Amino acid sequence: MPSGVNSVFDIAFWFTDRALNDNEYLQPLKLQYLLYLSQSYYGAAYNGKKLFPAIFVAEEGGPVEPSVHRAWVRGRPNFEGIVKLSDDIKVFSDSIWRRFGHHSSEHLSKLCCRTPAYQTAFKRGIRAEIILKEMIDDIALASDLPELLQVVKPKLVRSSNTGRAVEVKAWSPPVLGSKKATT
Repeated sequence: MPSGVNSVFDIAFWFTDRALNDNEYLQPLKLQYLLYLSQSYYGAAYNGKKLFPAIFVAEEGGPVEPSVHRAWVRGRPNFEGIVKLSDDIKVFSDSIWRRFGHHSSEHLSKLCCRTPAYQTAFKRGIRAEIILKEMIDDIALASDLPELLQVVKPKLVRSSNTGRAVEVKAWSPPVLGSKKATT
Protein backbone atom coordinates (compact mmCIF):
# COMPACT_ATOMS: atom_id res chain seq x y z
CA MET A 1 0.00 0.00 0.00
CA PRO A 2 1.57 3.35 -0.98
CA SER A 3 2.21 5.98 1.67
CA GLY A 4 0.69 9.46 1.76
CA VAL A 5 4.03 11.19 1.10
CA ASN A 6 7.37 10.11 -0.37
CA SER A 7 9.51 10.49 2.72
CA VAL A 8 9.33 10.96 6.46
CA PHE A 9 11.40 14.10 5.87
CA ASP A 10 8.48 15.70 4.01
CA ILE A 11 6.41 15.71 7.20
CA ALA A 12 9.38 16.48 9.46
CA PHE A 13 10.12 19.60 7.43
CA TRP A 14 6.44 20.55 7.47
CA PHE A 15 6.35 20.37 11.30
CA THR A 16 9.61 22.27 11.59
CA ASP A 17 8.37 25.00 9.26
CA ARG A 18 5.03 25.18 11.06
CA ALA A 19 6.78 25.64 14.40
CA LEU A 20 8.95 28.37 12.88
CA ASN A 21 5.84 30.12 11.53
CA ASP A 22 4.40 30.02 15.06
CA ASN A 23 7.68 31.47 16.47
CA GLU A 24 8.37 28.24 18.30
CA TYR A 25 11.52 26.17 18.46
CA LEU A 26 10.72 22.53 17.72
CA GLN A 27 12.99 20.31 19.77
CA PRO A 28 14.23 17.23 17.90
CA LEU A 29 12.59 14.84 20.38
CA LYS A 30 9.28 16.70 20.21
CA LEU A 31 9.48 16.31 16.44
CA GLN A 32 9.89 12.55 16.96
CA TYR A 33 6.74 12.35 19.07
CA LEU A 34 4.74 14.39 16.56
CA LEU A 35 5.89 12.06 13.77
CA TYR A 36 4.95 9.00 15.84
CA LEU A 37 1.49 10.37 16.58
CA SER A 38 1.07 11.40 12.94
CA GLN A 39 1.86 7.92 11.66
CA SER A 40 -0.48 6.36 14.24
CA TYR A 41 -3.43 8.66 13.59
CA TYR A 42 -2.99 8.57 9.81
CA GLY A 43 -3.03 4.78 9.85
CA ALA A 44 -6.16 4.82 12.01
CA ALA A 45 -7.88 7.36 9.76
CA TYR A 46 -6.91 5.74 6.44
CA ASN A 47 -7.38 2.01 7.05
CA GLY A 48 -3.79 1.11 7.89
CA LYS A 49 -2.12 3.26 5.24
CA LYS A 50 1.23 4.79 6.21
CA LEU A 51 1.60 8.56 6.15
CA PHE A 52 5.27 8.11 5.28
CA PRO A 53 7.54 5.12 4.63
CA ALA A 54 9.43 4.80 7.90
CA ILE A 55 9.72 2.71 11.04
CA PHE A 56 9.83 3.71 14.68
CA VAL A 57 11.99 2.07 17.31
CA ALA A 58 11.73 2.08 21.08
CA GLU A 59 14.41 4.17 22.77
CA GLU A 60 14.74 5.13 26.45
CA GLY A 61 13.01 8.49 25.92
CA GLY A 62 10.23 7.25 23.67
CA PRO A 63 9.60 6.27 20.07
CA VAL A 64 12.17 7.44 17.52
CA GLU A 65 12.35 7.35 13.74
CA PRO A 66 16.11 6.65 13.36
CA SER A 67 16.72 8.47 10.06
CA VAL A 68 15.12 11.73 11.21
CA HIS A 69 16.79 11.40 14.59
CA ARG A 70 20.20 11.10 12.97
CA ALA A 71 19.54 13.92 10.47
CA TRP A 72 18.29 16.39 13.12
CA VAL A 73 21.15 15.84 15.61
CA ARG A 74 22.64 19.24 14.82
CA GLY A 75 19.40 21.01 13.91
CA ARG A 76 17.39 21.09 10.74
CA PRO A 77 19.33 19.58 7.84
CA ASN A 78 19.51 21.19 4.41
CA PHE A 79 18.03 19.12 1.62
CA GLU A 80 17.70 20.15 -1.99
CA GLY A 81 14.30 20.64 -3.56
CA ILE A 82 10.98 21.92 -2.40
CA VAL A 83 8.39 19.37 -1.41
CA LYS A 84 4.77 20.08 -2.24
CA LEU A 85 2.32 18.30 0.02
CA SER A 86 -1.24 17.62 -1.12
CA ASP A 87 -4.00 19.65 0.49
CA ASP A 88 -5.27 16.56 2.30
CA ILE A 89 -1.85 15.90 3.84
CA LYS A 90 -1.53 19.55 4.86
CA VAL A 91 -4.95 19.47 6.53
CA PHE A 92 -4.07 16.23 8.31
CA SER A 93 -0.67 17.54 9.47
CA ASP A 94 -2.26 20.77 10.62
CA SER A 95 -4.80 18.85 12.70
CA ILE A 96 -1.97 16.92 14.40
CA TRP A 97 -0.10 20.18 15.03
CA ARG A 98 -3.18 21.91 16.46
CA ARG A 99 -3.92 18.99 18.78
CA PHE A 100 -0.40 18.18 19.96
CA GLY A 101 1.97 20.98 18.91
CA HIS A 102 1.35 23.16 21.97
CA HIS A 103 2.30 20.39 24.39
CA SER A 104 5.77 20.17 25.85
CA SER A 105 8.22 17.52 24.74
CA GLU A 106 7.96 15.95 28.20
CA HIS A 107 4.17 15.68 27.99
CA LEU A 108 4.31 14.11 24.51
CA SER A 109 7.02 11.72 25.70
CA LYS A 110 4.81 10.50 28.55
CA LEU A 111 1.84 10.21 26.19
CA CYS A 112 3.78 8.16 23.62
CA CYS A 113 5.62 6.03 26.20
CA ARG A 114 2.33 4.93 27.79
CA THR A 115 1.05 3.46 24.53
CA PRO A 116 0.91 -0.35 24.46
CA ALA A 117 2.76 -0.47 21.10
CA TYR A 118 5.75 1.40 22.51
CA GLN A 119 5.73 -0.61 25.76
CA THR A 120 5.60 -3.91 23.89
CA ALA A 121 8.55 -2.93 21.70
CA PHE A 122 10.51 -1.55 24.66
CA LYS A 123 10.09 -4.88 26.48
CA ARG A 124 11.70 -6.58 23.47
CA GLY A 125 14.72 -4.29 23.87
CA ILE A 126 16.19 -0.92 22.99
CA ARG A 127 15.81 -0.12 19.26
CA ALA A 128 13.15 -2.80 18.83
CA GLU A 129 10.77 -1.90 16.02
CA ILE A 130 7.34 -0.61 16.99
CA ILE A 131 4.77 -2.42 14.85
CA LEU A 132 2.53 -0.11 12.78
CA LYS A 133 -0.59 -2.24 13.33
CA GLU A 134 -0.09 -1.92 17.09
CA MET A 135 0.40 1.86 16.75
CA ILE A 136 -2.90 2.08 14.89
CA ASP A 137 -4.66 -0.12 17.45
CA ASP A 138 -3.44 2.23 20.19
CA ILE A 139 -5.58 5.04 18.80
CA ALA A 140 -8.71 3.02 19.53
CA LEU A 141 -7.52 1.34 22.73
CA ALA A 142 -5.23 3.71 24.64
CA SER A 143 -7.18 5.75 27.18
CA ASP A 144 -4.52 8.49 27.29
CA LEU A 145 -4.75 9.33 23.59
CA PRO A 146 -7.52 11.51 22.17
CA GLU A 147 -10.01 9.69 19.98
CA LEU A 148 -9.50 9.81 16.23
CA LEU A 149 -12.39 12.22 15.62
CA GLN A 150 -11.00 14.60 18.24
CA VAL A 151 -7.83 14.91 16.19
CA VAL A 152 -8.75 14.28 12.56
CA LYS A 153 -12.00 15.90 11.54
CA PRO A 154 -13.97 14.32 8.68
CA LYS A 155 -13.75 16.18 5.39
CA LEU A 156 -16.94 18.11 4.67
CA VAL A 157 -18.10 19.48 1.34
CA ARG A 158 -21.29 21.14 0.19
CA SER A 159 -23.83 19.02 -1.66
CA SER A 160 -24.35 20.43 -5.14
CA ASN A 161 -28.10 19.91 -5.14
CA THR A 162 -29.05 20.91 -1.56
CA GLY A 163 -26.12 22.99 -0.33
CA ARG A 164 -26.05 20.85 2.83
CA ALA A 165 -22.66 19.89 4.32
CA VAL A 166 -21.92 16.20 3.77
CA GLU A 167 -19.04 14.06 4.99
CA VAL A 168 -16.71 12.74 2.30
CA LYS A 169 -15.85 9.06 2.67
CA ALA A 170 -13.80 6.86 0.43
CA TRP A 171 -15.84 4.18 -1.28
CA SER A 172 -15.01 0.68 -0.23
CA PRO A 173 -16.60 -2.19 -2.12
CA PRO A 174 -18.60 -4.74 -0.14
CA VAL A 175 -16.79 -7.91 0.83
CA LEU A 176 -18.10 -10.95 -1.02
CA GLY A 177 -19.94 -13.27 1.28
CA SER A 178 -20.79 -10.56 3.84
CA LYS A 179 -24.38 -9.73 4.75
CA LYS A 180 -24.20 -6.35 3.00
CA ALA A 181 -22.91 -7.90 -0.22
CA THR A 182 -25.67 -10.48 -0.39
CA THR A 183 -28.63 -8.25 0.45
